[in-house]
Amino acid sequence: MKILVIDGQGGGLGRQLVAAIRKELPDAELTAVGTNSAATEAMRKAGAERAATGENAVLVACRRADAIVGPVGIVIADALLGEITPAMACAVGQSAARRILIPTNRCGSRVVGAHGGMSAMLQEVIDALRQDRE
Repeated sequence: MKILVIDGQGGGLGRQLVAAIRKELPDAELTAVGTNSAATEAMRKAGAERAATGENAVLVACRRADAIVGPVGIVIADALLGEITPAMACAVGQSAARRILIPTNRCGSRVVGAHGGMSAMLQEVIDALRQDRE
């Protein structure tokens, strides 16, 4: 399975996602794309096999992924303090990949019903990825 993790800002969520996916699904082909170099580096250090930065990297990686994981803001133009371009949001939204979005309320949009801590949400991501493999 080809899993794409997308994150921005400092890459903290992406780092946690990459580490959890790497631990729980070690055979997955894991690519990380950051909207900036700090996010990319955080995810690379967490164990992403491949890592790239920027809009074109998002566009290309979305065409190749089986699953895309990241904060809900990756499908909202101008989210993550403007780091998500309209082209990035469109590429994620139009990808044939399954999107597994974490409902953070830090994307300039409030997701109601998002409850529980980050560790519970990370476990839900892993469970969803495992179901895709079956």
